[in-house]
Amino acid sequence: MCIKLIGRIKLNILIFVFSFFISVTTSGEVRLPKLISDGMVLQRNAEVKVWGWATPGEKVTINFNDKKYKTTTGKCGKWVVNLSKIKAGGPYNMEINASNKTIIKDILIGDVWVCSGQSNMVLPMKRVEDLYEDEIDHAENPFIRQFLVPERYDFNVPGKDLESGKWESVNPKNILHFRATGYFFAKALYEKYQVPIGLINASVGGTPIDAWLSEDALKEFPASLEVAHKFRDSAYVNKIIREDKTRNNKWYNKLKQLDRGFANPEKTWFDPTCDASKWHTMQLPAYWEDEGLEDVDGVVWFRKEIDVPASMTGKPARLFMGRIVDSDSVYINGKFIGTISYQYPPRKYDVPKDLLKAGKNIIVVRIVNNIGKGGFVKDKPYKLIAGEETIDLKGKWQYKLGTEMEPLQGTDFVQYKPLGLYNGMIAPLLNYKIKGVIWYQGESDTYRPFKYRKLFPALINDWRRKWNQGEFPFLFVQLANFMEGKDQPSESNWALLREAQLKTLSVSNTGMAVAIDIGEWNDIHPLNKEDVGKRLALAAFKVAYGDEDVIYSGPIYKCMKIKGNKIIVTFTNTGGGLIIKGGGKLKYFAICGPDRKFIWANAKIEDNKVIVWNDNIDGPVAVRYAWADNPEGANLYNKEGLPASPFRTDDE
Repeated sequence: MCIKLIGRIKLNILIFVFSFFISVTTSGEVRLPKLISDGMVLQRNAEVKVWGWATPGEKVTINFNDKKYKTTTGKCGKWVVNLSKIKAGGPYNMEINASNKTIIKDILIGDVWVCSGQSNMVLPMKRVEDLYEDEIDHAENPFIRQFLVPERYDFNVPGKDLESGKWESVNPKNILHFRATGYFFAKALYEKYQVPIGLINASVGGTPIDAWLSEDALKEFPASLEVAHKFRDSAYVNKIIREDKTRNNKWYNKLKQLDRGFANPEKTWFDPTCDASKWHTMQLPAYWEDEGLEDVDGVVWFRKEIDVPASMTGKPARLFMGRIVDSDSVYINGKFIGTISYQYPPRKYDVPKDLLKAGKNIIVVRIVNNIGKGGFVKDKPYKLIAGEETIDLKGKWQYKLGTEMEPLQGTDFVQYKPLGLYNGMIAPLLNYKIKGVIWYQGESDTYRPFKYRKLFPALINDWRRKWNQGEFPFLFVQLANFMEGKDQPSESNWALLREAQLKTLSVSNTGMAVAIDIGEWNDIHPLNKEDVGKRLALAAFKVAYGDEDVIYSGPIYKCMKIKGNKIIVTFTNTGGGLIIKGGGKLKYFAICGPDRKFIWANAKIEDNKVIVWNDNIDGPVAVRYAWADNPEGANLYNKEGLPASPFRTDDE
């Protein structure tokens, strides 16, 4: 018995020693941040940092580009090596030796740009594939690469590394999840300079700007800092998340229980044999509140019978249902086709080739709206396509109320709170050398445009301090035109936010892409991301690459002079000269007298300036141009085809 016991003790000691050896060996191995990985793009002509973690005191050797670099990990186990400046080129491999050997493959040296902001910087090529079908089909460029930073927030400490992520190059498979604005920006840069371009995309839809500010920067904004400190309490955060989830689940469960469309499982309302003879009719696309169902939140079912010719059957089809507020489930001939859970994506559903039949076919759309107006957004495509044939789905639809609900209380999005995304998504990038930043954000801050005047410059200065690379180029997109146009001059928070962005050009080494001519009145996510990317690239040519000959901006207001009953407006960035795009008369100029009541004005270009007047105002005091949520039709450009930025001369 003693011999057996001694044997067991020896065995346990051996297991312990072996486990300890494995543990020590594993902990001694070099661990690299997610950014330092296969396919990465390193910044050219800069002292690039390569860093990682290992056992304290571990010796680390890096072999790269015929040079050897050595270091020893510090007390905390971190190590950093500064590589010599390297010219653009590649691909290269990098060998890192410590207690283990790691080889990083396919490294390019070029220019690295951080792409950040909210949903318009998130929007992928997949979302715009119908607009850029040829671009996607022929996408093949191993010298343009993207790293998508995973969404993560942290209110307590700046992150040291990312949870996941990898570098991917442009090819027909990967292109669909490349972010569209960043892709077209990178493409324009590559075509001009023929150097590799790396994009690090750290963006989250719906985010206000202070979610991207560090704690140091938030000290200038005490109210935001107080919120950030409040969210350091994980119990408090978890309580909010739990309550939001419970409230949402309760609302949607009740909705489904009360929905009369599902009351009879044997004969649901999407069943093509369902008796719809007593359903009402509505002309679509439209919001149902505008068509008789006032103040209704809940479920409304829509049904349309279409006649399909035999020539459209037996082949794959595609159903376009525009945009729907808020969520939808679509059925054809009783078969579920697809669903989208929120209002912003375009509805594009693939229809199996054997589903359509010659003659009568039934399309049913179940729409859930939790607050505000529900229904079908106008001026979007509503059609069924098979082969070369199309059936227009606009017009008369039958509808029936499934159930009415109280509005759903909004979600308190934790990731939108100040500081969280900076710590979770920006802080882990700060060791990585970059060329600059492109930024597309502001929609979520239009309720506080005057505060944005301070917040935006604060973010630029904050990031520059944290990256410790000096005043690197920071390029941004001015908000696009959005919402319905108005007949008369009016106040506009969107115009005020654009003004705050315009004023940010006073920060050194910045550039702005004007986008008031490429938005969509009915979509906060306009699909034309090619022109956005190209205009950002023009700004980069000038600001980041020092091309003095490039005309990178449209006309920017400089000053005004009152002469009699006219105001003479002078601009910078006139390029080859001011023009009226499309000819005709200048539009969207407004003028006011001492009463500050703006009315539409006459305007003409003379000696590369704009003369503005209205015969009913003898003593004009101020002018505004394109001052609206959606100044669609504003037509002051320079000869290079770039639009003038909106402005007002009555800034207070």
